[in-house]
Amino acid sequence: MASRAGELAARVVAALRGQGRQAWLVGGCVRDRLLGRQPEDYDVATDARPEEVVALFSNAHLVGAHFGVVQVSEGEAEVEVATFRSDHSYLDGRHPASVEFETDPRQDVLRRDFTINALLQDPETGQVLDFVGGRADLEAGVIRAIGDPEKRFGEDHLRMLRAVRFAARFGFVIEPRTMAAIERLREMIKVVSAERVHDEMVRILTEGGARRGVELLDQSGLLGVLLPEVAAMKGVPQPPEFHPEGDVWIHVLLMLEMMREPTRTLALGVLLHDVGKPPTFRVAERIRFDEHDAVGARMTVGILTRLRFSSDDIRQVEALVAQHQRWRHVPEMRASKLKRFLRMERFEEHMELHRLDCLASHGKLDNYEFAKRKLEELPPPELKPPRLLTGHDLIQAGYQPGPAFAAILREVEDAQLEGQVRTPEEAMAYVRSLYEPPEGTPRPQAGR
Repeated sequence: MASRAGELAARVVAALRGQGRQAWLVGGCVRDRLLGRQPEDYDVATDARPEEVVALFSNAHLVGAHFGVVQVSEGEAEVEVATFRSDHSYLDGRHPASVEFETDPRQDVLRRDFTINALLQDPETGQVLDFVGGRADLEAGVIRAIGDPEKRFGEDHLRMLRAVRFAARFGFVIEPRTMAAIERLREMIKVVSAERVHDEMVRILTEGGARRGVELLDQSGLLGVLLPEVAAMKGVPQPPEFHPEGDVWIHVLLMLEMMREPTRTLALGVLLHDVGKPPTFRVAERIRFDEHDAVGARMTVGILTRLRFSSDDIRQVEALVAQHQRWRHVPEMRASKLKRFLRMERFEEHMELHRLDCLASHGKLDNYEFAKRKLEELPPPELKPPRLLTGHDLIQAGYQPGPAFAAILREVEDAQLEGQVRTPEEAMAYVRSLYEPPEGTPRPQAGR
């Protein structure tokens, strides 16, 4: 896909130049090409007006008329073509109140965020136009705001998070004046929509360099503004016999560092799995965090709801946090409980969270290996066998519907998972052995 988009972008540049217009690859795709990375997206900058671009390509349509942006597509490949412009009077911390189309590419570059994202390139010859020293910063590994950093961040507050993301992804440093501006303006991030913040946070956690990203969020003060619950982990001690690595903050950083291409839910689970430790910290005969998993699960729901994550994401991360302590009991679980545990939705994420949790603390993977063996030994029908009885079957047998049905059916499934019953007939006999047989207008009893 990316290569097809690159080919399309080269043809777009050639077509525009064939009409006597200036046209260059611009932004992230140029940065990535110079770094030897495969660009995810391709953008083209030109002095052609939007209506000219639309007229030139049959498969083009306006996606940002006010900003001079046209999307050209070919199959699944897409390229955004933007007219050179200068921006004026940012009023909402995101959008310019007005723009002015330009003919000089230098003016277009000066409105952009960071020097490494402000390079223009000829896709055919490789020639690079660099008006702001972006190439030197790229070679030196520096994230530097263009011009006055406070002005750049005042225009679009999300750029503060983008600076952290780029530094983390590429292993770059944030230039001191740029970092100082983030530290001074960090409270402005509160104005940015939760959806935009959550997108950047996910990218910081999943694009590589998650530990570095979270450390930079902390260093800049953005972490305390956006995720004070995570910042609260710093300095919270842990029992050294289980956590020789140090406090809760160090433990989480080590886990983040060890992640490899995580899903967003796993990455969030790693970040938040011990978020319940600071509020539950106490010292009795030793350091304790009573029910920090349950407390952390509730906090996780609040945090991710605040950041507008989907209900599916919230449900999965909540489960990762709520269940991460159950691994201690895996070897002693009875068969039914173990099978229910192993068949949890997206269990591979639970396994990876536990593996990282162990490696970032005591280093023992016994329970992880135990669960892995059990998954290999147990075929799917044994983990989640077909149901032997339904509520309809109980009604047919004369039991009156009611709240007890759910408990009865769960007990039947437990017996099935334990290998005690294997057929519907055995299951019904099991029910009758535990609950009073129906008589007249029967009603299931509450207990054995």
